Amino acid sequence: RDQQYRQREIVHGIKRGSRKRTMQPPPEPRSLPSPPTDGITALAYLPSASQGGPVSTLLASSSWDSAVRIHDTSAANAALVTRKQMDCGPLLCLATASVDVPAATSVPSAETGKNTGAVVYTGGLDGSVRKFDVDANEVSLVGYHGSATGTDGGGASFNDKHAVSCICAISNVGGGNVIVSASWDGSFHLWDLRGSSGSRSSRGSTPVETLKLPGKAFGMDVTTSNLETDVVGRIVVATSGRRTCVIDIEIDSSDPSASLRAVQRLERESSLKYQTRVVKFFHDGTGMALGSIEGRVAIEYLDELQLDSGGKKKYAFKCHRVGDTVYPVNSIAFHPILGTFATGGCDGTVVMWDGRNKKKLTTLPKFPTSVAAMTFNAEGTELAIASSYTFEEGEREHPRDEIFVREMLDYEVKPKSK
Repeated sequence: RDQQYRQREIVHGIKRGSRKRTMQPPPEPRSLPSPPTDGITALAYLPSASQGGPVSTLLASSSWDSAVRIHDTSAANAALVTRKQMDCGPLLCLATASVDVPAATSVPSAETGKNTGAVVYTGGLDGSVRKFDVDANEVSLVGYHGSATGTDGGGASFNDKHAVSCICAISNVGGGNVIVSASWDGSFHLWDLRGSSGSRSSRGSTPVETLKLPGKAFGMDVTTSNLETDVVGRIVVATSGRRTCVIDIEIDSSDPSASLRAVQRLERESSLKYQTRVVKFFHDGTGMALGSIEGRVAIEYLDELQLDSGGKKKYAFKCHRVGDTVYPVNSIAFHPILGTFATGGCDGTVVMWDGRNKKKLTTLPKFPTSVAAMTFNAEGTELAIASSYTFEEGEREHPRDEIFVREMLDYEVKPKSK
């Protein structure tokens, strides 16, 4: 990977050991066609169709119009390749994962024309967790938080008390996928989908474990880096009351088919003084970044779990402010290789940061409205950005929802020297 970045430095005119940079003009963001028609809530690239294969250019999005959309983000073929109505009311979150189907039996998607080998999991305002198999073009119900009082397409009323606000997936655990979901009702569900391709009841399956969180779930992330032998994934959840919980998903490493366990390892108060809106692990899992409604980001470490922070201490910094106006931080996205990160706020800006060295790297030109969600592709060469009003100023006229894709140059994302 280091060799790859040296080659890209030559392409972009950046010379090592030189004080001068002959930098090409920053690329313009590209707007994807046929975007969601109501508030965009999440973005995630589909995983590569095969291990070691080309980086996926397929981007999934969820929105308040109840549909999952998948766009091809490549410059030559940018298009909406599929749109699937999930029949659960507004979608608040999504996660992508590989599907465990042998290549010999996998059928190319009628919509994408290729074997994506991917599934999309969604959380709905009705409290449901659903699965969209992209290649089969099929939606199935995983289960519910609370009682199944949401719509099934027949006009039933919603009970948003159990709305699923956060969802994460862990792929290929003992031959299948594991997902976790968290809700506004303060519940955390662990779903074991290994070998679950058979029939389901109308209410889906039952979570293998449920934990009670200290409040409503507002943000969640997963890491598979720097874990103990019996831990297949580590989850961080930010809740109301400024609480942060760390939960390990454990399995007997000697028996991949053994039952899963959700074990809360840590609960502590956020160092931010106002409500946390987003939390993301560092790319190596040794710490996390939290963004608040008060235009601040906190960098925190997990010393309680004996993870090496390299002597670094927690700190917080101000961002997404214009004069005396303070804007919420809606989204944080870490570069998957370099460990720098982007923040997106209600001021419509995206800013790149080097959190380890406490430096600002670059600010992208302002987008039409609030930045609601962001995600990097697997190589960190492309950043997808949802420009979607998040109603921080209440009901008013606002620009249409759009998804932009911006190529990221090396000098915009590489850490700075101390």
